Order: sequence, then C-alpha cells, then structure tokens
Amino acid sequence: MKRSLVVKVTAGQDAPERCSQAFTVASVALASGVDVSLWLTGESSWFALPGRAAEFELPHAAPLPDLLDALIAGGRVTLCTQCAARREITGDDVLPGIRIAGAQVFVQEALADDAQALVY
Repeated sequence: MKRSLVVKVTAGQDAPERCSQAFTVASVALASGVDVSLWLTGESSWFALPGRAAEFELPHAAPLPDLLDALIAGGRVTLCTQCAARREITGDDVLPGIRIAGAQVFVQEALADDAQALVY
C-alpha cells in the first residue's frame, strides 16, 4: 500500500520559514515517491494565483515557484473553498492544476488508511 502525505499550509508571507518548510517537506515526499496532497489555506491561499509564489523570498530556501510547480505536476494542490471566498479568488483565477475544495475533501484525504496529515 502506497503511503500518502496531506500537508495543510496555513502560513504565507506572514511566517515565511513555516511556509517554506511545508512546501519543502511536501516536495521531498513527492520526490521520494509518496502520494502528496498540498492544501493552501489562510495566507498561503495567495500562492494559488499566478505570480504570487515568485514574490516569496526566504534566504537559503528553495524557490517557492519551483516547489509549487513540482507539486502541481506530480501531486495534488488544493485551495481551501472558504479561504478562496474570503479573498474573492475563483476557479478562473488560480494556476492551472490547482483545484478548489472544502473541508469535507480534506477530511477524506487526511483520514485515509494510508495517510499522514501535517499542518504548518
């Protein structure tokens, strides 16, 4: 049975080290063959928009756009429904490959038998 990792990122520019750690852990897991689902919530919601990840800077950290591109290509990236609504972000606004879904989907993924959930 293949293990899966569900990572919920609540931080963005407001807590750059925590944000970067979440993207890095998710990307390393993906590169290791783990099924990865990354959830953008709270301030990280903005990274679902084109160009926003490129604005993120943290010394000695992997570039956020590269990590996000890899996660979109090889895993699943989801923008929280309520977080998107609070920021007036719609499905037409987000990067290709990012879906918008709610808590029910997160709970399903996090409670799957083979899943490990992390919140940053």
